Amino acid sequence: LTGGEAMRRAATIISRRTFQQTAMSQRKAGVSSPEELRAFVTSAGPRLVIVDVRNPDASIEPGDQKSLAVAGLPSAGYRPQAQHLIYDRSSNEMPLPDVEKDTPIITHCGGGGRGQKAKDYLMAHGFTNVLNGGGPKEADCWKEFGEK
Repeated sequence: LTGGEAMRRAATIISRRTFQQTAMSQRKAGVSSPEELRAFVTSAGPRLVIVDVRNPDASIEPGDQKSLAVAGLPSAGYRPQAQHLIYDRSSNEMPLPDVEKDTPIITHCGGGGRGQKAKDYLMAHGFTNVLNGGGPKEADCWKEFGEK
């Protein structure tokens, strides 16, 4: 590594740790505890669906950029049990996952605010088994489901 590359890597690691440690002390209302998430994930097994409601468009959700730097959006090879279904604050709506209504679902955004709105929205639309996992900012929670 060149000196500049090493410095950038170190800065990224420090930034991620600071981001996660700061957020752990400021958990938003409705975010499930790590213990609840661990039990939920274990019980759900392969039926588990993670719903990532973050918006990568910085002009719409500038705050999501920090969490996207820590954990990217789901794709075919990354986070295979996750679906990217953006929760739109302007309309208070989101696409519904194409799964059975009793499917175990964990919603998340960057830190839990929209994750809770998404949970409430899904439950209002008949989904019965939904938890709010917070997001990458909730490092102790994220480690229970973030790579699923």
